[in-house]
Amino acid sequence: MILRRLSKLGAALLAASVIPALRASESDIKIPDLTSVSFFGGSLTGMNVLMIGLVVCALGVVYGWMQYIQTRNLPVHASMGAVSQIIWETCKTYLFQQGKFLAVLWVLIAVCMTYYFGVLSQNSAAHVVIILLASVLGILGSYGVAWFGIRINTVANSRAAFSALKGNPLATLLIPLKSGMSVGLLLVAIELFFMICILAFLPKDLAGPCFIGFAIGESLGASALRICGGIFTKIADIGADLMKIVFNLPEDDPRNPGVIADCTGDNAGDSVGPTADGFETYGVTGVALIAFLALALAANPALCATLIVWLFAMRILMVITSLVSYWVNDAVSRSIWGNAKNFNLEHPLTNLVWITSIICIIVTFASTYLLLAKLPGHEGLWWVLSSIISLGTIAGALIPEFTKIFTSTESRHVREVVTSSKQGGASLNILSGLVAGNYSAFWTGLCILSLMFGAYCFSGNAAVQAMMPDQFRFAAPIFAFGLVAFGFLGMGPVTIAVDSFGPVTDNAQSVYELSQIEAKPGISAEIERDFGFKPDFEGAKHQLEKGDGAGNTFKATAKPVLIGTAVVGATTMVFGIIMMLQAHYQAINPAFNVLERLSLVHPEALMGLLMGGAVIYWFTGASTQAVVTGAYRAVVYIKDNMKLDATTAATEASKEVVKICTQYAQKGMINIFIVIFCFALALAFFDPFFFIGYLVGMAFFGLFQAIFMANAGGAWDNAKKIVEVDLKMKNTPLHAATVVGDTVGDPFKDTSSVSLNPVIKFTTLFGLLAVEIAVKMPDMLKHTLGGIILVIALVFVYRSFYNMRIPVDAKKS
Repeated sequence: MILRRLSKLGAALLAASVIPALRASESDIKIPDLTSVSFFGGSLTGMNVLMIGLVVCALGVVYGWMQYIQTRNLPVHASMGAVSQIIWETCKTYLFQQGKFLAVLWVLIAVCMTYYFGVLSQNSAAHVVIILLASVLGILGSYGVAWFGIRINTVANSRAAFSALKGNPLATLLIPLKSGMSVGLLLVAIELFFMICILAFLPKDLAGPCFIGFAIGESLGASALRICGGIFTKIADIGADLMKIVFNLPEDDPRNPGVIADCTGDNAGDSVGPTADGFETYGVTGVALIAFLALALAANPALCATLIVWLFAMRILMVITSLVSYWVNDAVSRSIWGNAKNFNLEHPLTNLVWITSIICIIVTFASTYLLLAKLPGHEGLWWVLSSIISLGTIAGALIPEFTKIFTSTESRHVREVVTSSKQGGASLNILSGLVAGNYSAFWTGLCILSLMFGAYCFSGNAAVQAMMPDQFRFAAPIFAFGLVAFGFLGMGPVTIAVDSFGPVTDNAQSVYELSQIEAKPGISAEIERDFGFKPDFEGAKHQLEKGDGAGNTFKATAKPVLIGTAVVGATTMVFGIIMMLQAHYQAINPAFNVLERLSLVHPEALMGLLMGGAVIYWFTGASTQAVVTGAYRAVVYIKDNMKLDATTAATEASKEVVKICTQYAQKGMINIFIVIFCFALALAFFDPFFFIGYLVGMAFFGLFQAIFMANAGGAWDNAKKIVEVDLKMKNTPLHAATVVGDTVGDPFKDTSSVSLNPVIKFTTLFGLLAVEIAVKMPDMLKHTLGGIILVIALVFVYRSFYNMRIPVDAKKS
């Protein structure tokens, strides 16, 4: 009801301000003729490269689907398969509800897009419909790959759990890695397929607006799925974990109604969220670079077309290099650990990341040389662009190493959390985790800064300066930062693969316990008869717990990579706003200098930075509040419905916990989305330079807040894992202290921090539209509208706490 009323209000307010449009914006991105450029002496045109890309994408989708079929056909005991099916059924219910929710949110965005593209940009009704369909395609892409990710993960979890009984840790590890690689490859292939189709088959004057619409749809889908999933999973996780302390229950005890919800949440938060987020990140970064090139090099269409084709060639090749790297790592891992009974499960994953990074860098230099070395008038450009992209590719390997320093089970910081917990209990546990998070933000921030500084230095090279028109020479570093973000994602399938590894290993441990396979009469003889091996129950539990620890670490490593792309890529997207403002104000006053107004000596930009930081802290508080209140409700329900004399899982009670998680996830998301949406409109209406400061403030405050929260949460999580696996001290005061720390870290690492990535990109992308809508309105109208929409935003800021808070007498009611 609230969203429906807001969409009607937005339509009425925006329709009141029809002003003749200036033609210098994202809606007017003109993609040059790609058939006009050729490579290898004319034997390969730009369009040929795109058609090859479509074939590669189709093969990538087929390969991903084959991996799913192979995983599904792996042996599994019926008891474990049944648990997987229960988890999948609850996940399906969650996804259906999220699909309906996304449809409502899209209506709100569609109102603004229709006004922007239809009225301000004067597109025909047919063109507006196509642009809106592109945004729907973006949403469906995020939503569709989330479906696939959650399906293969809920198949792989029981297969990994059963494989652990064979006593071969590497074979067990390779199952979740295979499912993760399937998700990563299919995700990138589908996203790239959509983008190539838009570029190759739509009219050139429509491709640019459709890219913007597609990217907005991706961001909307990723934001909703990431935030809702993050809230859902941590309500369930905290509810289930706290019951272990209250009732002194083992891990994943089937009597605990929170366990099934926790398993669903592992997929909703750690599979659906990252998959949709990765899809959106990959797409938005590409759209930002294409928009930059089309706007900055509009006067040189041949160079623009060549560089756009080169970008797509790089993406096509990175699909192949990621797959080759996976095969190489698989062979290396089998030769080193194929028969080992005990080894650090993080090592094969680390090797995969580094192998991929090295191969990607080699392929980047070789292919860029072949495509650009003979570019007339720009012969030296190839090695500079290769070097800048390689900085991002190195980041994709270096940032995980920095993250592991603070989150791995081998980390000194994590072991300090355990040590402090032995004497200081939960209090010192939490303080030590906060220290690890803060240190990690400093060092990871310096790592990203160093890589951006390297890109900045390369942007001063004569070859890069020569490609930029005189009036946009200042933007060469912005282009370089965009290429760094592009390089971050060069090994995108592998980044997603090691991230998706985590929810499978987490679920595998739960599936093992929930199946109660050890308690079944004659189970050893049955497995030996039906599957041909003698099961090792104790060894299986130990290896699954170790796998969960490795999954925790690598879930943590992907988060700074994704947030890093949001921050570095946002600087490229802001360039579009600057260009539009330059055209708008110089049409009124040729002496007007937009860059001067963005100086920190001007109060608008400075105050915008502060506002951006303020919104980041509101967001982390609001998302955590939704978790806290939902977890409280879940804990109250579980306590009242716990049946300690039961021998099997309570299905109805578990469904009720899932319902509570879903309810509070959507309540929290409604409040958060409306605030983010309304701030993007209202602040742009007040002052565009204030709004640019706001975007930059969100990006940089968000970077450090996200890294701090993600890595502090990872440290607490793996401190608990050390106590459970290495020290074998479950159900002790030390274990209870680390469980408390882990529940504090849950919303840190899996709700607030990870959701900042799509929130920053959605705000920046939607800001492209919001600023142009604003500057073309009369001052009185836009300030009035801005005031009204700001009040709406503040009402929902208030609601995000006071309508979500825990009442003092909640238990009595």
